[in-house]
Amino acid sequence: MASKLTTVLAAAKAENRAALIGYLPAGFPTVEGGIAAVNALVEGGCDVVEIGLPHSDPVLDGPTIQTADDIALRGGVRIKDVLHTVAEVAAAHPGAAVLVMTYWNPVDRYGVARFAADLAAAGGAGCILPDLPVEESEEWRKAAGEHGLDTVFVVAPSSKDARLAEVTAAGSGFVYAAAVMGVTGTRAQVGDLAEDLVARTRATTDLPVCVGLGVSTAAQAAEVAGFADGVIVGSAFVRRILDADGDTEAALGAVRALAADLAEGVRRR
Repeated sequence: MASKLTTVLAAAKAENRAALIGYLPAGFPTVEGGIAAVNALVEGGCDVVEIGLPHSDPVLDGPTIQTADDIALRGGVRIKDVLHTVAEVAAAHPGAAVLVMTYWNPVDRYGVARFAADLAAAGGAGCILPDLPVEESEEWRKAAGEHGLDTVFVVAPSSKDARLAEVTAAGSGFVYAAAVMGVTGTRAQVGDLAEDLVARTRATTDLPVCVGLGVSTAAQAAEVAGFADGVIVGSAFVRRILDADGDTEAALGAVRALAADLAEGVRRR
């Protein structure tokens, strides 16, 4: 039986378009405010949402997401709040796939089997684990598989072809292709390394290849949708909430509008 994530991505492909994948950290600006914001992403047009597990040392994330993580952590966010966010969004939007994006240490400390079981019980579709080496992932992948969860790994422009094959063989759901070398953040131009990385990754796998890091406009989304199976956007959504400066309705309106704009972009391929 196909996983929830596979089903959602296949539905986008059947419409001859790329999927739109949105990211926001749990607990930002508050736990309930974060749930409302992720719901707004889906209402605006995101097919898949990544709920970030805030971390004190987010090595892949640029200053915008670091700021959001810091706000969430100072607000006392815990793993139970991340799982609560997953549960609320999954219940409100059964047609969307809800993932958790997390560094490995919190999962390891929580307990690998326990985290997989609790994520599945909350209605989660899988996990993106940017810093878990494939060579050390067997315990997680076994637990995830027992609960029908996908494991998404990240590849970068620096990845050699042999390494791409190793990573894609271990992953499921989709492959997260980092469009640029460096940390997350919106950029004026999407890295020209992305298209080459997608092509090289596709040569190793039948999994969808989705591109993240840098997309913030409908035009950029359309550009990436021209060569990728999915477009991942995070920092641009976080920035909209930060720019609302505490005005909840303005923040929700801004992220919903951006999602709608990007959803139009991924259909323009």
